Parts: sequence; structure tokens; C-alpha cells
Amino acid sequence: MDTLNDEETLFVGTAEAEHVEMYLKAIWHIKERGEDVKISTIAKMLNVRQPSVVQMLKKLNSKNLVTYNKAGVKLTNEGQAIGSSMMRNSRLLEVLMDSALKVDIDEEMVCGIEHHMNKQFTDALCTMLKHPRKCPHDHDIPVGECCKSASSQ
Repeated sequence: MDTLNDEETLFVGTAEAEHVEMYLKAIWHIKERGEDVKISTIAKMLNVRQPSVVQMLKKLNSKNLVTYNKAGVKLTNEGQAIGSSMMRNSRLLEVLMDSALKVDIDEEMVCGIEHHMNKQFTDALCTMLKHPRKCPHDHDIPVGECCKSASSQ
């Protein structure tokens, strides 16, 4: 972490954390579509080779984010929460770009930003966008705590 002019702080994120989040998001999305989670499907979705998927699934299994065995791949509660959060972030960013900013949705930009959003930012964005339930691609946006408290008012 470097400080420039005593006011700007630069952060270097970890690619490892982003890779973990992308795998969990991919598994979450495959399950959302009602499909079996297969190594080949994950590999195709993330544009990686199948041995890379197997290696990451073993790592995610050791971190208790998925259960991975001969029976298949299943998200643990923690893995489910991270996957859902990542999908919520990306879909809210798509709504922001499409509806509020009126710019073309840039999936590469969405993917770059979604990893750096914390809960406070995501809930504030969701509230600003009036708690949308669908993204521009007509997929459901996972409900956050801010949505639950807004609907009970």
C-alpha cells in the first residue's frame, strides 16, 4: 500500500480471491439455471481447462466453500452466500449501467467492479436503484437485507 501526496491510497487486490469468487458465482449461476454442476460446464463458462476446474474445486472443498466428490459439486452455505452476493453485485451493476447511467452494459467492467463491492456499497446501490428484482437480462437479482427492510416499511 503506497500513499501518494498524503491523500491517495492505492490497493492491490488478490487475483486468487477473485478467482474463488468467479468459480462460486459460476456454480451458483449453473444451479440457478437448474442444471447439474459439471466440470465441463464450469470450464466452458469460465473459459478455462477442465484440469484447472478440478484443481480449484479441490481448493474450494478444502476451504469448505463447496463439497466436491464423485457425487458432484455442491455449494456449502458459505459458498452459496458468496456466489449469491457476487451475482447480486453484477446484476445490480448491470441495472445501474442500463437504467440509471444509460450506457451499454460492459460485462468485463462489471466483472472487474463486482469483486470490490462491500455490503454497505451494494445495499446503497440497491436502495438507490429502488430494489430492482430483475436485471436487464431478465434474471432475478438475489434479495439483500436492504430489500427486506424496504418491503416491510
